[in-house]
Amino acid sequence: MNLFKLSSAFSSFLKISSVRGRGAHQLARASYAQTLLNIPETKVTTLENGFKVASEYSDSGPATIGLWIDAGSRYETPANNGVANFLEHMSFRGTTQRSQKDLENEIANIGAQVNSYTGREETAFYARCMPGDMAKVVDILADVVRNPKLDEQQIEEERKVILRRLKEAESDLKLVTMDYLHMTAYQGTPLGKSVLGPTKNVKKISKDDLSFYARNNFLAPRMVLVGTGDLEHGELVKLAEKHFSSVPYTYTTEIPVLTPCRYTGSDVRDRDDWMPFAHVAVAVDTCGHDNPDIHALKLASTIIGSWDKTFPAGDNTTIRLIHNIHKEKRCHSFETFHTVYRDTGLWGCYFVMDGLVLDDFMWNMQNEWMRLCVSITETDLQIAKNMLRTNLVQELDGPTRNAAEIGRQVLHYDKRTPLAEVDEHIQSLSLQQVKNVCEKYIYDRCPVIAAVGPTEGMTDYVRVRSNMYWLRF
Repeated sequence: MNLFKLSSAFSSFLKISSVRGRGAHQLARASYAQTLLNIPETKVTTLENGFKVASEYSDSGPATIGLWIDAGSRYETPANNGVANFLEHMSFRGTTQRSQKDLENEIANIGAQVNSYTGREETAFYARCMPGDMAKVVDILADVVRNPKLDEQQIEEERKVILRRLKEAESDLKLVTMDYLHMTAYQGTPLGKSVLGPTKNVKKISKDDLSFYARNNFLAPRMVLVGTGDLEHGELVKLAEKHFSSVPYTYTTEIPVLTPCRYTGSDVRDRDDWMPFAHVAVAVDTCGHDNPDIHALKLASTIIGSWDKTFPAGDNTTIRLIHNIHKEKRCHSFETFHTVYRDTGLWGCYFVMDGLVLDDFMWNMQNEWMRLCVSITETDLQIAKNMLRTNLVQELDGPTRNAAEIGRQVLHYDKRTPLAEVDEHIQSLSLQQVKNVCEKYIYDRCPVIAAVGPTEGMTDYVRVRSNMYWLRF
């Protein structure tokens, strides 16, 4: 009798625990959803000349204020490739209103941190500062972009810096490999060009080249002023009207046109047996930023995963490639990537390893790619969804990272997709939908390969191509 009472009590305890467990789980889900829904909206205003202003409020301390411009190496020609990066390097060298010393002193006095970068489709100038210094930062950024001095002596000094940077870039083997990948995938098109440009171009870029590029690309409809942090959108709009309402919106010369870039499945191998590891990137052609298939491709990347020899990954990890790597013990690292542009993208894997096991790794990796198209399970998908949604929340960390995402999206699509909407897309994807997207872009497609280092053991391209499908009966 006592045993029966104890058993009944234990059953009641299990039921209560189960209810409490479900309640805690529901609370956790509500908390996650509430976090996304409570993110302040990204406000966007367009001035009469087409210049855009975008801001997103947050109660974090420092703010990020920046200019994102629709200009990069994709708008260059073979003759002036590298001019966008050169112009960005000259940005804080002084203006017609401020000397370089004055700029540096003003920035130091407000404790701001300025930075800039050039990509294939955009150029950015931004600063981290206290919200109270927003007006000063906007004034400086406007002066830097609109009134560059482009002093001949400073151009020569910066030319030496860029040439030195080009030489240093040769030792950045990941950068070299990814440049080779673009050059091969988009051969003969603007996306195939390097952002830094070739040495011969850097040596001859002149003041007139820099002025022409700025005049022909830094136009109001192709610029967006972004602010994130504890700031008012209306105040940012007033500053934009003050400093950017007179920016021209019409072209005085030939209009730069964003032409579609042709993809070519092919390979390039730069063999150097003196290097300790081979650096290889393998990818397939995919879609642009605004295509809904991008969410399924992100899940596919998450399923394949990434690994580094310093990771404390055990035998029970869900990343299947790691099990084979542990057996070989010759892999340094691998990572999936999805480099996306307006109308195209490269989805693939970059890996560093002993050249003798390249063939084995390629076989295992392509096996996983085929599994994405044919035999991934609901468990694989759910784990990937959880990991991807976790990364989605991590995007909220830091106003600078947030500003860059806002700048890119508003620049290209005039809006910023709310994270809650992105999360909804990810959750709504079914197993069959993910398989269909993977089959669309990966299965029986011609890959592009770039390999640097001891590549003798690298699989022949014809065999790589033949492993892009499974014979099914």
